[in-house]
Amino acid sequence: MDDQERARQGMAVRRAVLGDAHVDRAERSKSEFTEPFQDFITRYAWGDVWSRPGLEKTERSIVTLTVLAALQHEGELAMHVKAALRNGLTREQIQEVLLQTGVYAGVPTANRAFAIADRAIREWDDEQAG
Repeated sequence: MDDQERARQGMAVRRAVLGDAHVDRAERSKSEFTEPFQDFITRYAWGDVWSRPGLEKTERSIVTLTVLAALQHEGELAMHVKAALRNGLTREQIQEVLLQTGVYAGVPTANRAFAIADRAIREWDDEQAG
């Protein structure tokens, strides 16, 4: 697959996982300085890794939530909680992922991740209702 096809595929997967509203905001806010990075993540994170057949999107969401919570990447965690719901994870599964993360990454890390996830889930519910 060439870079152009990888970019097309990546944009489709990125939109499916993160939602059109998020991707549209990211596209509108990119600058000459940030465009190379946006292109990079679209082609490689979304067009290559997230597009591989080895894991379902729900499984990729589980891995992503775990890593983002453990590394305390709060903004990305909130975004990917919503993506996990879009991908079909249930609230109960997200809860289990964060409990598991707490065992291995620590209670303070999981405590913060639960607060972020709770807020993201409430926002998700509001977005779906509105």
